[in-house]
Amino acid sequence: MRVGEEGKITVFLLDDHEVVRRGVHELLALEPDIDVVGEAGTAADALARIPAARPDVAVLDVRLPDGSGVEVCREIRSRDESIKCLMLTSYADDEALFDAIMAGASGYVLKAIRGTELLTAVRDVAAGKSLLDPDATRRVLDRLRGGGDQAAGDDRLERLTEQERRILGLIGDGLTNRAIGQELSLAEKTIKNYVSSLLAKLGMERRSQAAAYVARRQAERGR
Repeated sequence: MRVGEEGKITVFLLDDHEVVRRGVHELLALEPDIDVVGEAGTAADALARIPAARPDVAVLDVRLPDGSGVEVCREIRSRDESIKCLMLTSYADDEALFDAIMAGASGYVLKAIRGTELLTAVRDVAAGKSLLDPDATRRVLDRLRGGGDQAAGDDRLERLTEQERRILGLIGDGLTNRAIGQELSLAEKTIKNYVSSLLAKLGMERRSQAAAYVARRQAERGR
């Protein structure tokens, strides 16, 4: 765990509702072992501020006016895996939970959580613990992986070009379009076009479904 100068857990807050953000800030700031090092109300602002703040934990609202806290999590962790992400949301959404898992989040909690429970969650995530419930995680993975047998999956994979297969594998590794572009020395817009094409060929609508497909195939090969 990386800590602040005085041995405190450093935390960054992202929430588009100022009242919620201020309330969480005040709750955390009262704790002697926690130091709030920054906050933002939009995804763009968070992506600009978090790398410089280098917090131990980023508490991220899932739904934002200009994007998603899940995308912020994925992007931040692609740059610095030492930053732990705790997703905070008003809605129990299985697909958002799955997206958070694939983005590398350490925890996913509802805003209805009690203050003491949120403090415990921040400390646990900073200590490297996962707050993702195994049963919920398994249920989401099973639901989004499901559909079609292995042969059908192999048939769909055959439709992809070599470059699309390479990009699919990198999606499975949790990389963003920007990170994939850097890996393959291609423009982010080009990667976006490749992703749209491979999703269409696989009969999928979401990146999370493609990532789950890769995870399932890897699990099958590991048996």
